[in-house]
Amino acid sequence: MGPDIGSDPGGSGTLAVLELLAEEAPQSRFEGLLSDRRRAGAGAAEIAELTRALELARAVQASAGRRQQREAALTALVDTAHDLTSPYDLDSLLRVITRRARRLLGFDMAWVSLDRPDGTGYVRTSEGETTDLNVGLEAGAGHGLGSMAQARRAPVWSADYLNDDTVPHGPGLDAVVRAEGLHAIIAVPLRHGETTLGALYGADRAVRRFTPDEIGLLFSLADLAAVAIEKARLLEQTREEVTELEWFGSRTNTTLTRVRYLWECHARMAGLVLDGANMSALARATADALDGVLQVRDPGGRPLVSTGELPADLDEEAVAKAALAVHADLLPVELPGDVWLAPVLAGAENLGVLVLHASAPLTVEDVRLLQMASQTVASLILIQRGMAAAEGPVHEELLQELLDRPNRSDRHLLERVRRLGIELDRPHVVVVARPEGGELGRAVAWASSYAYRMNGLKGVRRGCIVLVLPGSDASAAARQVSAELSPLLGHPVSTGAAGPSQGAPEVARVYAEAVRCLDALTALDGAGGTASLSELGFLGLLLSTDHDVEAFIGSTIGPVLEYDETRFTELARTLDAYFESGGSPTHAAEALHVHANTVSRRLDRIAELLGPLWQKPDRALEIQMALRLRKARQVLQERRAEAGQEVAGTA
Repeated sequence: MGPDIGSDPGGSGTLAVLELLAEEAPQSRFEGLLSDRRRAGAGAAEIAELTRALELARAVQASAGRRQQREAALTALVDTAHDLTSPYDLDSLLRVITRRARRLLGFDMAWVSLDRPDGTGYVRTSEGETTDLNVGLEAGAGHGLGSMAQARRAPVWSADYLNDDTVPHGPGLDAVVRAEGLHAIIAVPLRHGETTLGALYGADRAVRRFTPDEIGLLFSLADLAAVAIEKARLLEQTREEVTELEWFGSRTNTTLTRVRYLWECHARMAGLVLDGANMSALARATADALDGVLQVRDPGGRPLVSTGELPADLDEEAVAKAALAVHADLLPVELPGDVWLAPVLAGAENLGVLVLHASAPLTVEDVRLLQMASQTVASLILIQRGMAAAEGPVHEELLQELLDRPNRSDRHLLERVRRLGIELDRPHVVVVARPEGGELGRAVAWASSYAYRMNGLKGVRRGCIVLVLPGSDASAAARQVSAELSPLLGHPVSTGAAGPSQGAPEVARVYAEAVRCLDALTALDGAGGTASLSELGFLGLLLSTDHDVEAFIGSTIGPVLEYDETRFTELARTLDAYFESGGSPTHAAEALHVHANTVSRRLDRIAELLGPLWQKPDRALEIQMALRLRKARQVLQERRAEAGQEVAGTA
């Protein structure tokens, strides 16, 4: 029972507040005092005194609560200090730190980023996450909450990170925050002496304003963690040094064993080549010996054989630059991420490059084996080239028959093609290449090897190399041929391409289109370039033997026509009016009997559908051609329909 406040007027309310404080009564009992006194008819002075007493009581309770929280936090911090003195390895220690941070401050998520020697940072461990975006995240250098905390050597925080422009942002952390649904974030530096080792982060999935006690507690935890991390690193370094000393005694025997293994691997590779193995078998043997993924690339950088997937984040631009370096230095070179490149050379001729993603750092002996493997690959390419030269007359004879007698359905001819492993019933493109200088004989020798490599046919006509290659992208095939052949000859190569063809009878037709593309390239003063029907635009339509008007219209203004059809709009009609008015939206609006703003909105939509460059002269010319062809086709269709109705009427 609480005190009988009604029997003691004049001060009993204040005494009742003290009694409730002593009892550590719940807040509802305090609030009931004021209601009871008002019902008892207390005066204004007494009510004011009781109200003040209740305010002071709440302050005392809050102060006591904070003191209890601090005592609990300090106790937990002492327990954490004991935990951190245990002999953990680094990863286990970091997991203890993030777990303690979450429990001490009630975070939804906590993580630790560590610095590398070059100043960049990365997230080493995390707890409470729901995605796989955080661990391994590159923290960068010089930006983000963690970098600011390390630079200031003081905590940095935000109650609602994504909506806070006063704190630094980084694309990696922003992506994690969005994916995890985080709001409040705090970062404190892991200080060790005059340097920092990284940063400790805490985060909540709700807006939260951190109190000074919470910030100070996390700062203390970070200082303890930094000492423990440095101790764990020194312990690991000591273990490695001891292991190295133990290993050094047996190094001589290990090296001899490794060298013996190296020569055995090289002998096995050479045996594969002599036994007639293909490039895939040789690449697999090399990859197994070096415990990695190997890719053989041609001089243009196109993969010929792969034993697996290279890293998705492989910097292809860096690989291309390194490929030039290895052919200049004639030695393998290492890229970040345990990626190695080795040149494939025959004398001074560039035959390609090996790209190896090793599962572990390579030893000196491993690098030597990679260099031997590149020499073996070069030997295999030269052997294949010789076989291609031996089969060259057969290929040329078959191609000549396909071009000269396109309607021939000789089963013996098709069987000869199949015996060479060439499946002409699948899509093939035709590339006609004309060297603009240099010896044609050298180009023909290259073409024989290239056709053999690509599983295609090769011939020579009108001083040009003719290649029938599997694939459906004629433009890409032309560019690839030019990219490989031009550096070899030291002169530009003009290439025309067409296709794809479906079946042996279509090879002659596609060849004729490729020749016309090459002739058009010459007429347009484009010697040394590449041309295909798709690249020539409406000129390709005129040069094509089948004149596929429907495909040209679809590829040029198809998105606009589809939009009109599905939404019952008039974008195509607006395009007509716009071009007929000389590109004036105002005059187009007058012709269409609509407001000028309507035309402007339609033109904006057209730009979204056709791309921002649709009004460039060459693109605009193709669009106008497509519009005229569509209009002419509609007129012809209407006339045919009218003629049909007249015939039906007279009948």
